[in-house]
Amino acid sequence: MKHESLIEYYARHAADYEKVYDKPERQADLAALRGKLPELLRGHKVLEIACGTGYWTRLIGATAASVHATDINEATLALARDRQSGGNVTFAQADAFDLPAAPGQYTAVFAGFWWSHVKREEQDRFLAQLRAKLGKDVLLVLLDNTYVDGSSTVIARTDQEGNTYQIRTLGSGERMEIVKNFPTDSYLRKKLAAAVKEIRIERLPYYWLLTARLK
Repeated sequence: MKHESLIEYYARHAADYEKVYDKPERQADLAALRGKLPELLRGHKVLEIACGTGYWTRLIGATAASVHATDINEATLALARDRQSGGNVTFAQADAFDLPAAPGQYTAVFAGFWWSHVKREEQDRFLAQLRAKLGKDVLLVLLDNTYVDGSSTVIARTDQEGNTYQIRTLGSGERMEIVKNFPTDSYLRKKLAAAVKEIRIERLPYYWLLTARLK
């Protein structure tokens, strides 16, 4: 299924997207993640999914053997390329639900703030694709938001599948609805159990970090 509203939102929000990392109350968490994530992916050949403007790409590129960063939006990719200095990082336009087969090419796959945009009814298909196209024992790293009253954008509605939605406001003042899920640890473990092993989840006040290996 295509995600036209989500794609449009990030394309139109690309220039100022990284302002989300300026929130004062989140700085301690972000400092911790800037230390943890590069170490988790040190020495790995990384496929990054939905890299956006490359905020996390720049960090993991400093320690990874290589990073191939992908995104469906050329607008965000253009900014990511401009902001990247390391020669071990490449970029390509790709749909996260239609990745090219690459068995043995990568030792890790990273998705930052992508899982929350994958609808519950599409998550099994997304995970099955990773296993089929990347192969066994590849390290999976997911980073995403925890919902915090007063800091997170309020949830506008919940659909019949349990997906939650937020109303995001663009710089122009236009409002757009996008899917944004906030899974519990138990939900993540149950949902990923058939596709991965060695699941570890770390909760920070504003973010969660999951590592596992594809079965």
